[in-house]
Amino acid sequence: MKNGSNCLKMASGRSSFFRLINSNKHTSMSKYQIGILLPTLLLLALSCQPTAAPEQTTEAAQTIDFEQEKAAILATINNETKAAFQRNYQEWQRYWVQAPHVAKTYINFPENSATETLGWTEIDDFVRTYIEAHPEPDPLPTLVDDIKVQLYGQGAWVSFEQNDATRGRKRETRLMEKENGQWKIAGMHTTIYGFEEE
Repeated sequence: MKNGSNCLKMASGRSSFFRLINSNKHTSMSKYQIGILLPTLLLLALSCQPTAAPEQTTEAAQTIDFEQEKAAILATINNETKAAFQRNYQEWQRYWVQAPHVAKTYINFPENSATETLGWTEIDDFVRTYIEAHPEPDPLPTLVDDIKVQLYGQGAWVSFEQNDATRGRKRETRLMEKENGQWKIAGMHTTIYGFEEE
């Protein structure tokens, strides 16, 4: 009720303020007086905002094990990489969120090329077509063992670097979503820098 009372007082004060300004257009109300009243009304307006209920601490939030979640994300990333390089299409599919909002971006500086694939249907078609056209497995890159992770509930932002045997150094970003208890990829950004010049 205290908040509602403040709102009523603010509304009354605001209307009185504007009546005061209108009645003093040609009188002696100074800029100093207006400068005092405006901040006061602003503070009253802010105090009128609804007070958020205290956040409820859930049992799930209390029991999150960051290192365990990080290890699970790392396993998904490495398993998806192995499936792709070994041309195991069905296994590769298991590690992606199969939804319209997913995206895959690929930038290759040495070759001056870039591709962007949006939505699961396009990503799935692209990878399947590529595997059909290039069925021979590629050499596995060095698997990731050091990733930076930010957890956001059932989502995560991940970044890391890899050394690819055929493409050189590359930087990777993953958007992850937890689906039925399993971390899956919802977004992938790859930037290839190539081999270091000696």
